[in-house]
Amino acid sequence: MSTSVLFDTPGPRARVRNALLTVLGVVLVGTVLYLIYAGFDAKNQWDGRIWEPFLRAETWEFYIIPGLIGTLRAAAVAAVLALIFGAVFGLARLSDHRWIRIPAGAVVEIFRSIPLLLLIFFIFYLAPSLFGGGDYAFIALVTALMLYNGSVLAEVVRAGVRAVPKGQSEAAYSVGMRKNQVMRLVLLPQAVTAMMPAIVSQLVVLLKDTALGYIIAYVDLLNTGFKILPAAFFGSLIPAAIVIGIIYIGLNMALSALANWLEKRSRRSRKTAAPPVAPPGASVLGVGPGAGSGAGAEAVATME
Repeated sequence: MSTSVLFDTPGPRARVRNALLTVLGVVLVGTVLYLIYAGFDAKNQWDGRIWEPFLRAETWEFYIIPGLIGTLRAAAVAAVLALIFGAVFGLARLSDHRWIRIPAGAVVEIFRSIPLLLLIFFIFYLAPSLFGGGDYAFIALVTALMLYNGSVLAEVVRAGVRAVPKGQSEAAYSVGMRKNQVMRLVLLPQAVTAMMPAIVSQLVVLLKDTALGYIIAYVDLLNTGFKILPAAFFGSLIPAAIVIGIIYIGLNMALSALANWLEKRSRRSRKTAAPPVAPPGASVLGVGPGAGSGAGAEAVATME
């Protein structure tokens, strides 16, 4: 019987117990699903008449697709701005200068602590005086998503850079790199891989939080699909909620799959990258004879 440090192969009794628990879990889940189905059926929610609008092309053309485009538009713009905001303020919080580090920390903590819905309302009512004209709902939603999620991503960036072993930066300094080179060429490339799951998780949260634009009448998937569409087709509220929920699940799964693909590709590119070959007797990065050995070589290999 093979064993490992973290897992013991179950014996006969354990296998029987695990099988019984599995059957019990399946029965429990099946019971819950049946009760949901029966509850919907009792209220005629499976009637083909109320699902029929979702089989029409005009329903998707005039309601769901415009809302989906609005959701993707707000999420894409807010995600790019939040990543930039997070990178800038995350690195600012790592600065050696107090006049940069302390204000950056204050900004991050303030916007991370304010409820997102309150932030959306606040910016929405200030938008006419701040921006003069334009789509106030879009501006308020994107700005609030950028500030809130960017503040969370700033903490992710700071933690990711600090998680890189200290020896990496020490090795880079030993070959004569300046601080900005160490950060750009050594620390950030390693930190990005460690940060990727947290970044993807926050971007998924950002995508779902675009639904809060419903409160300020932003034309998104929730507004058109869950408010306007049921008003046009009476009785289709529950079917609309189910269809919209499935679309959101699909969007989040696609985003996660894309991030996983990018992470695997970045891992492969770093593994296959060849280090530079220095001429005999030449120094690595021009620091001096033998500077490319030991800890210095480790930093250069990491940089590549």
